[in-house]
Amino acid sequence: MNLSTHTNHPERTYFERCLKRLEQDVLRMGTLVEESFRLSHQCLFERNLEVVPKIKDNDKQIDRYYRQIELDCATLMTLQAPVAQDLRLLSAFMQLIRDLERIGDYGKDLGEIAMKLFAYPPHSCMKEIESMSLHAQLMLATSLVALADLDGDAGSKVKQLDDTVDDAYDRLYETLAYQRDIKGVVEPILLMGLVIRHLERMADHATNIAQRVSYIVTGHRN
Repeated sequence: MNLSTHTNHPERTYFERCLKRLEQDVLRMGTLVEESFRLSHQCLFERNLEVVPKIKDNDKQIDRYYRQIELDCATLMTLQAPVAQDLRLLSAFMQLIRDLERIGDYGKDLGEIAMKLFAYPPHSCMKEIESMSLHAQLMLATSLVALADLDGDAGSKVKQLDDTVDDAYDRLYETLAYQRDIKGVVEPILLMGLVIRHLERMADHATNIAQRVSYIVTGHRN
């Protein structure tokens, strides 16, 4: 991933090295977020609670990347006087890492919800929720590949996947909200309502990332 035009000017060469490190850090942050999403899926649908500490550790690293990348972007924007194309890249990065950080937060929340759901037998809706989670993970993976490859068409591709997640959310919400004759406590229903809402928001943030990649490449906002 590199949009900068190479020159032999020393200041420009230094800027390009900084930009390259920044790009690599964004992708590393994305890899951590993707792993946290995958681990939260294991918690919820494989009932593997042993990975919860790893999700929490990832979240701390994600937050560190977020703060450092944001600082690095601001420094390059204010001290290096980037050209318009580079300014667009840095601006998009600052927005993009917010989306990544939020997906990481939701992943940590899903791990905590999984611990609470563990006390209850799996609900009949869990299979469909699992499919929703897989779709959202595919959206994130597609967005991160688009970022690495600077794929300007990624926004429309991911938006189609987002429609599938939105439809699943609507169906599951109707099922959970209007369920009758609930035996026992309602906590698992409430927790699953949170799960599908988190997944829907994670998918939205993945869509944002893909659209920001399109902006980096084309200069046009969707």
